[in-house]
Amino acid sequence: MENSQMTFIRNKINAMPQGSAFVVSDFTEEVEYENAKKCLLRLEQEGFIRRVIRGIYDKPYFSKVLNEYSAPNIEEVAKAIARNYNWQIAPSGLTALNLLGLSTQVTNSYEYYSSGQYKTYGIGNIVISFKHKSSKELLNMSYKTSLVIQAIKELGPNIDTQSLSKIKKSLSQKEMRNLLNETNNSIKWIYEIIKTMCYEGA
Repeated sequence: MENSQMTFIRNKINAMPQGSAFVVSDFTEEVEYENAKKCLLRLEQEGFIRRVIRGIYDKPYFSKVLNEYSAPNIEEVAKAIARNYNWQIAPSGLTALNLLGLSTQVTNSYEYYSSGQYKTYGIGNIVISFKHKSSKELLNMSYKTSLVIQAIKELGPNIDTQSLSKIKKSLSQKEMRNLLNETNNSIKWIYEIIKTMCYEGA
């Protein structure tokens, strides 16, 4: 294993935000798979990264206030698992509300719809489950669009303006454009709500 390969992976992880999760295949554009796997193992042994579950690592966020590393970012871990299996995923309704800050309920269970098989993972007292769903909601859509659709669907046609405002604030201009384009053929009432939110400044 060449030092240049280790340096490449270390530098790439250094450039990631704290809380990012990753898998071996995230580095194989420059490093052969087995070498990338060995590099991550060595970086874990050094304490540079953390192993969350088998095959999934993260760059933990360190809290200076608490003087300790925070728990893994579950959304980042779920995305890393999806990349590992080449799945399309979307948070289920309740999980979408939690991720968008639309629910005050503290949960230790996160559920995602997936183009892959049913799988469940335990991370400490947290459970991440993937349920197979063959749906157009998982196809040709960005993750953020799917997240918003599931949240709106969970809240229903009478979603309040406060929730819409919170959703809108979570979107960049690019994500908003994607949302409008990608939901054009979605369920009619959902698309109408999205248009109102984007154009009328909910």
